[in-house]
Amino acid sequence: MRNLRGTYVHRGDATRKRRRLQQVLFAGGFVLATWLVATHRKPLPANAEPAVIEPAASFFSIGREARKLRQELESTRGELSLVQAQYDRATKIIQFSSRYGVAAGLAGSIFDGALREGIDPDLAFRLVRLESEFNEHATSKVGALGLMQLMPSTARLYQRGVTANQLYDRETNLRVGFRYLRTLLDQYNGDVRLALLAYNRGEDAVTRDVRAGVNPGNGYDTHIMKGYRGPGLIQ
Repeated sequence: MRNLRGTYVHRGDATRKRRRLQQVLFAGGFVLATWLVATHRKPLPANAEPAVIEPAASFFSIGREARKLRQELESTRGELSLVQAQYDRATKIIQFSSRYGVAAGLAGSIFDGALREGIDPDLAFRLVRLESEFNEHATSKVGALGLMQLMPSTARLYQRGVTANQLYDRETNLRVGFRYLRTLLDQYNGDVRLALLAYNRGEDAVTRDVRAGVNPGNGYDTHIMKGYRGPGLIQ
């Protein structure tokens, strides 16, 4: 066989072998490098959030802040409404106190007592002034007691067991008296004049006159209602 070592053909084969070896080594190095990177790569913490969702997180954060601000706004509005109501109440009590020359505490009791029974405070003050001149211990010749000059027998219809001494208590007298007046206003369908006359004369007497076509007025109603244009009932 002819010895080809050192010839052009032999040199070509050797060159091709070297190239193939280099390619194999390069491919093997790439695979090894890829394996090393994959093996030593640290996993993300379980609670880590990808950067791509940060805009969504910011959106929800803004939403929470907006809800919080709305809640604070509603709470502030409620507080302002309460303060406004307290201011209005105090203003009206001071006005009644000055108009009738009574202490603010008594004026407040009359004002609040009337409102609890749905009675116009203006009408309530007029009635108390005529009945007792705001004297908590007033006693009539026939035995009517306190601010609203209640007969004990009548008072017991609206507060069972109430005593004569208890009717000298401001709050008790006003509560029972305004409840009685409210009953009369309802009975006469909101007719303030008839309700006042019944308060003074008694329901039977007023009803009898009305049915007979007789004017039940005796001047009592006129005195209280002079200049009064209110509704009597406010609720």
